[in-house]
Amino acid sequence: MIIRKSAREIDTMRKAGQIVAQTHAVLAEKIKPGITTQEIDQIAEEFIRAQGAKPAFKGYQGFPNTVCIAINEQVVHGIPSEYRLEEGDIIGLDIGAVVDGYYGDAAQTLAVGQVSQEAERLLTVTKEALFKGIEQVKVDNRISDISNAVQQHAEQAGYSVVRRFVGHGIGRNMHEEPQVPNFGSPGRGPRLKEGMVLAIEPMINVGGCEVETLDDGWTVVTCDGKLSAHFEHTVAVTESGFRILTQP
Repeated sequence: MIIRKSAREIDTMRKAGQIVAQTHAVLAEKIKPGITTQEIDQIAEEFIRAQGAKPAFKGYQGFPNTVCIAINEQVVHGIPSEYRLEEGDIIGLDIGAVVDGYYGDAAQTLAVGQVSQEAERLLTVTKEALFKGIEQVKVDNRISDISNAVQQHAEQAGYSVVRRFVGHGIGRNMHEEPQVPNFGSPGRGPRLKEGMVLAIEPMINVGGCEVETLDDGWTVVTCDGKLSAHFEHTVAVTESGFRILTQP
């Protein structure tokens, strides 16, 4: 069942979304060679709690930390550790916060110092693909119109789209109906209606689309070891189009 939110509920989700956006801004200032992913995670948790919110991911289905951190060939759900960032890495930061029982969720992938042209282009194209998808968020469009816009942009750039993990509805729960794939033909799936709120999140690979989960049970990596990037926003469907709740 797809749960449509009232204007009041969406305003509460925006509060959660703004704390997520602010956390991303705080972390972006800290992303430099030498910092550990555990330190990044600690900064994020302290900041979220200081805003009166709760980290959404910590303890969710047993996840041990506040931020899902993915380095280079890692796609999503990486666990923070003593790994120190190195010049040329790319780092995906997926952050969620809960305010008054409602969730906000957003991700971005950042360059650590000077990165390769290939890495820079991947980040640009993945972020563009996210916004291509968001542009399809309008009443009476279908879910797969979002999916197709993401896929077309990524594949036209020569990249592949991860199929095993998809976006999702969001509200009082982190994951709600409907699923929002990043691939597929347009004109399929549920129609978008005012009050629906979606977490749209392209995961784009330089190489093939195949991924696998490491022995820690969480960290997802590309099977070919090539770079992957991840961008995400929480987006509400409004009468006049889309409203990005996790954009500052």
